[in-house]
Amino acid sequence: MKILTKYFSREFLKIFGLFLFSFLTIYLVVDFILKIDDFIDADVPKVLMFSYLFNNIPFIMVQLTPLATMLSVIVMLCLMERHNEIMAAKACGINIFELSKPLILVALLISLTVFLVSELIVPHTSTRSNEIWEIELKNKDERRLYVQNHIWYKGTNSIYWIGRFDFKRKTMENLTLYFFDDSFRLEKRIDARKAIWTGDKWEIREGIIQQIINEDRYSLKKFSEIDLSLPEKPDAFLRTMKQPEEMSYWQLKRYARRVQVEGYDATEYLVDMNIKLALPLINVMMILIGIPIALGLKRGGTPMAVSLGMAVCFLYYVFVGFSRSLGLSGLLPPVLSAWLANGIFLLLGIYLMIRLKT
Repeated sequence: MKILTKYFSREFLKIFGLFLFSFLTIYLVVDFILKIDDFIDADVPKVLMFSYLFNNIPFIMVQLTPLATMLSVIVMLCLMERHNEIMAAKACGINIFELSKPLILVALLISLTVFLVSELIVPHTSTRSNEIWEIELKNKDERRLYVQNHIWYKGTNSIYWIGRFDFKRKTMENLTLYFFDDSFRLEKRIDARKAIWTGDKWEIREGIIQQIINEDRYSLKKFSEIDLSLPEKPDAFLRTMKQPEEMSYWQLKRYARRVQVEGYDATEYLVDMNIKLALPLINVMMILIGIPIALGLKRGGTPMAVSLGMAVCFLYYVFVGFSRSLGLSGLLPPVLSAWLANGIFLLLGIYLMIRLKT
């Protein structure tokens, strides 16, 4: 059995490596063609373009691994069945479950590798690629500084500290606005609980205004509501949020806890945190489903099996997106929304394996 395990593992990894390399090459070529005009228009060094593509490689490999796993097991088993190797193994008393063990073991190792790459490499490379695209190509505003969930913004003769900004509701909470003269002397300070964008101005609620009277005296005035015309609209404070791939599981977990402590909704971070754990394990489900597709399909041969395998992978990603949206909307708990797709596809794989044997 050890010889068979080594043989299955070696053959699977050869085909897996070929598929993964092919998919990655196709993606990079297409991405290069689609974005080369942006790099040319931005007139940036050519090395920056290759740096952008290179830093995208780990994340794309992680995303393409389930598809490569599915197609590899299908192609390998279809070829073995064509060469009567599966029949020979059955004649020696080795059933389908025993043949599947080496492949499941390899899938577990691939899942572990994907998780480690997602944790240790992808956050750094994805952050760098996004920086190249957003800042060095698109010249996004760099006057915003984000510390945890807070915002420091430098305007024209002003500095704003915003405890929390909600772009959807166009609101700022727990804010302090500093206004300076040309010599950078503080002229006015506004501390407020909330600010709401009304369409042409900011409506500031429940706060205090401190304003200079002379060189060493300031007036102090409380207010319940005032209107303030600032040159900055809500778009100016729009945070370019870190994408899930830019943070590791532990970073997402710490950030979710911090947001909860501050009294805000951390559902989005909790869902993405659990998806970080659930997504790598889909490689095991791809093996469980791929084996029955390769050995149980009676018509169409290898092309039909490959097409069906690709459809299953596509369906999985659609289901993950759907269940994630249910989690974000609060209809499902974060843990359930992240693991729902894995649970359904695991049951599907087990069912197909049982039917294959019977």
